[in-house]
Amino acid sequence: MDSTTIGLWVTGGMLLLVVLGMRVAYATAIAGLVGLFLINWARRDFGGEDIFWAIEVAVKTAGQVPHSKVANQALSLIPTFILIGFLAYHAGLTRALFEAAKRWIAWVPGGLAVSTVFSTAGFAAVSGASVATAAVFARIAIPEMLKVGYDKRFAAGVVAAGGTLASLIPPSAILVIYAIIVEQDVGMLLLAGFIPGIFSAFVYALLIIGLALTMKNFGPPVTGFTWGQRFASLPAALPIVAVVVIIIFFVYNPFGDAWGTPTEGGAIGAFIVFCMALWKGMRWPELKDALIETAKLSVMIFSIIWGVLIYVRFLGFADLPGVFSDWITALEMSPMLILVCILLAYAVLGMFMDAIGMLLLTLPVVFPAVMALNGGLDVSAADSTFGMSGPMCAVWFGILVVKMAEFCLITPPIGLNCFVVAGVRDDLSVQDVFRGVTPFFIADAITIALLVAFPGIVLWLPSLA
Repeated sequence: MDSTTIGLWVTGGMLLLVVLGMRVAYATAIAGLVGLFLINWARRDFGGEDIFWAIEVAVKTAGQVPHSKVANQALSLIPTFILIGFLAYHAGLTRALFEAAKRWIAWVPGGLAVSTVFSTAGFAAVSGASVATAAVFARIAIPEMLKVGYDKRFAAGVVAAGGTLASLIPPSAILVIYAIIVEQDVGMLLLAGFIPGIFSAFVYALLIIGLALTMKNFGPPVTGFTWGQRFASLPAALPIVAVVVIIIFFVYNPFGDAWGTPTEGGAIGAFIVFCMALWKGMRWPELKDALIETAKLSVMIFSIIWGVLIYVRFLGFADLPGVFSDWITALEMSPMLILVCILLAYAVLGMFMDAIGMLLLTLPVVFPAVMALNGGLDVSAADSTFGMSGPMCAVWFGILVVKMAEFCLITPPIGLNCFVVAGVRDDLSVQDVFRGVTPFFIADAITIALLVAFPGIVLWLPSLA
């Protein structure tokens, strides 16, 4: 049995474990360890006297992965980005942001839901976690929408869908993970997420306005705010804007050389929000909650990364990425059609796996194949298939798969944001939230189609960096 066959059998076994309900971190670590053992044992022709040697090599190889791969400075972005979000919540910045959005936007049809979308987008700019965004606004926005007569299922759907914007709008933990797995520039990918993230928010808003105009008693506008009240709401929300501007200037300084790395920018952002939270009256119990929640979410993400990286090490020995790339490039189909099929496969896979696990599991195989379709990672724009250089194709594909990860956060049966919203609200079931997010499937499909058809939406800002 050759290494490719071993790779296919082990991968099939790993997928079976995931479908049966085993956590992705454990399933991938077990599959990677077993695969490394089989690969090494096969080199000795499965000799009975060599079985213990193969086990020893597999254990040593797998044991080196967590430290050698995770001792990466860029990964320190993840806990700092998540901490920014939780500190901003305890500083009261989220409620101030929602209040400002309500006073300025809620006069349009479906205005309170539109305000929720844009306030979640604003909070996403200081929070790297979709789950945290959904949990925060389930407490703030849903009661406000219920007061003016929104259907509770749709109100929950707005919050669950709006929370997904944190996956694209920097700082984004998922974009950082993508950059590390495919070994691309973290700063460039974070910069590329801005316009697609805001674009997604506008598509959501247009969907809500369209529904409000065509359906009776859908969501009445909220009026009566004077210009004085609107301007009075801005100072409390400006700290979020200030933090975003500081991080952007620190990392991407448009007037010269960058002042520091994204890691340092994330740390400075966390420190600024921490000072704001103290000034707003945060005390030890709130700080402790923020630190504990940050630790829980960070440990979950790092555990998945450790397990998947063991599996990735096995994939390298089995050469499955190379085999898959050769198979993809040999298909007698349009490269764009193949790319669309890959994105559709992500949509299906996301019904059974969480977003981070799905990307970590598939990218080591799928990313080389997509780069091969474009002509390789070093190809120029003139010689490429998709009309962009290799590094720009890596950025474009990264935004596409992260947007697919957003989509998977609200698709049944594993849509994590829907479970979070239902968990926060006792009056909502998970089924209610899934029904509420259904219209946003259409909005996400439109957004993804436009990002595929018009890559400039993604690449314009990185091209200026």
